[in-house]
Amino acid sequence: MKQQTKLERAVLILALFGLSIALLYFGKPFLVPFALGGLLAMLLTKLCEHLERFKMPRGVAALIALLGFVLIVAGVLTLLGWQLAGFSENMDELQHRAAEVVAQFRAWLQDSVGIDQQQQQKMVEQPASSAGATGSVLMDFASGTMSIAVDTILVLVYTFLFITFRRQLKNFVLLLVPVDKRNETTKVLHESASVAQHYLGGLSKMIVALWIMYGLGFSVLGVENAIFFAVFCGLMEIIPFVGNLIGTSFTVLAVAVQGGDSRMILGVIGVYLFVQFIQTYLLEPLVVGNEVRINPLFTIVGLVLGELIWGVGGMVLAIPLLGILLIVFDHVPSLKPYAYLIGSYKEKKKK
Repeated sequence: MKQQTKLERAVLILALFGLSIALLYFGKPFLVPFALGGLLAMLLTKLCEHLERFKMPRGVAALIALLGFVLIVAGVLTLLGWQLAGFSENMDELQHRAAEVVAQFRAWLQDSVGIDQQQQQKMVEQPASSAGATGSVLMDFASGTMSIAVDTILVLVYTFLFITFRRQLKNFVLLLVPVDKRNETTKVLHESASVAQHYLGGLSKMIVALWIMYGLGFSVLGVENAIFFAVFCGLMEIIPFVGNLIGTSFTVLAVAVQGGDSRMILGVIGVYLFVQFIQTYLLEPLVVGNEVRINPLFTIVGLVLGELIWGVGGMVLAIPLLGILLIVFDHVPSLKPYAYLIGSYKEKKKK
């Protein structure tokens, strides 16, 4: 009887897990902006509380904090647009150099791998007509731009409402639990908000530090549009492990296309290694800290599952959401084994 009960419980857990994954996947259009708005509200709550100490109404404080965040993001995007203007001015030269790099790569494939030019051409041919493909690309671009605009507005609206009604939302959660559990629930809510605030705030400071280091390094090397690549590499840090590799790989390819020699390419790689050393052993312990105690295995698992379910937004949300889940698991006795599984705990040495 006990074995049957354990089997039924295991099947129920698997069914609930599968149902949760399905709900997360099909609920992506609603859940991703909702979760981003919640995390952004946690980041801005401390600023709002500081403004409210000056007898400022909560709605006004939330609006000021949100406008400040929007202005910062707009400034970064303006800087990127200004740097991208340099690319458009030299687009013909870049296309010529890119064609040379592609030609050299195709020649290397033929000489080293044995794939001749005709086979390479068949691999890249598209069955659709050029007119139809162009129309499809334009429609996809317009649809994607509209979707991003709508999601951005939703995130800002959710953020404002979360900040404004945070006390009501907290009281709602407390009403759902028994009276004797409310102190523990309040502690969980405060710790979850603290983890999100420290992680996102520390990550923001670290990105700014990366902009400075990458900008100085790339400028010294003489990389064209060094500020653009520095900002891009820094922003990619929001995706742990994967983002910095993507940013640096893109920079190396761009330097090669721009006609940079081997010394410049090795210099870019050297700057990346130096910045990663500073980031790992100095910036992360001092700025980000150890608030999110997720072990490396489940950090990777979270990133992969986040990308599969929610795309790029899932990769951005994976780590802070796992950190919040870890706190919840750690305060529920029946879920403590799962907190131990995904958390980063030092094993005690046996005497």
